[in-house]
Amino acid sequence: MDFVLSGVAACGACLFTNPLEVVKTRMQLQGELRSRGSYQIYYRNVFHAFYTIAKVDGLAALQKGLVPGLVYQFFMNGVRLGSYAIIESSGYIHSNGRVSRVKSTLAGSVAGVVGAVMSSPVYLVKTHLQSQATSSIAVGHQYKHQVFPKDSWLVALSSGMVSSVVVVLAMTPFDVLSTRLYNQPVDHLGKGQLYKGFTDCFSKTLRKEGLMGLYKGLGASYFRLGPHTILSLFFWHELRKIEYKYLK
Repeated sequence: MDFVLSGVAACGACLFTNPLEVVKTRMQLQGELRSRGSYQIYYRNVFHAFYTIAKVDGLAALQKGLVPGLVYQFFMNGVRLGSYAIIESSGYIHSNGRVSRVKSTLAGSVAGVVGAVMSSPVYLVKTHLQSQATSSIAVGHQYKHQVFPKDSWLVALSSGMVSSVVVVLAMTPFDVLSTRLYNQPVDHLGKGQLYKGFTDCFSKTLRKEGLMGLYKGLGASYFRLGPHTILSLFFWHELRKIEYKYLK
């Protein structure tokens, strides 16, 4: 039940914060592998991105990728919080009757990695859908037909999964790399890819766009992080109250 309650709570938060995820994705893909000043800036900041997307693509575009986003949140946070709850109830994180900081951190990391791996395929779909835009404001690779290119989608999935795990372990600019790895164009057997993997994506982004290239979409990330965390915990707390009242 811990898995279900955690997943549903995260889905409830996603309904409100998905527009910020769309904005973050677009901003992270803007000017991909191009030096500063050599490309047109469609999204100047979080608020301008909201306005631009709503004006050009319509208000509904701010909820692009909502369905896979909900599925991603259910698996990611359901597995993450559910696994941690199981570890906690087993008594592993306690030492001499007190919570061990080291064990608690380790348990959270393991739960986060498991959640990231299991939800990675859905994150790939979500990224593809959220990056799609009208040609006048399009950034990154645009998937018009197949979400999973034949015989090669596993290449993008596996490389993106690595960066997703890193992002879970530490909230860093590697979130940009995760978005780009999941959204990169993939040909038959992986030929013609922008990136060969996580380290290649990191070095190319740093070399072409500089250090700030790793921080694209940072504002949207943190605008989303606060409300999403608060709403997730609020819904989780309320759902647990209902569970204890009616099911126990």
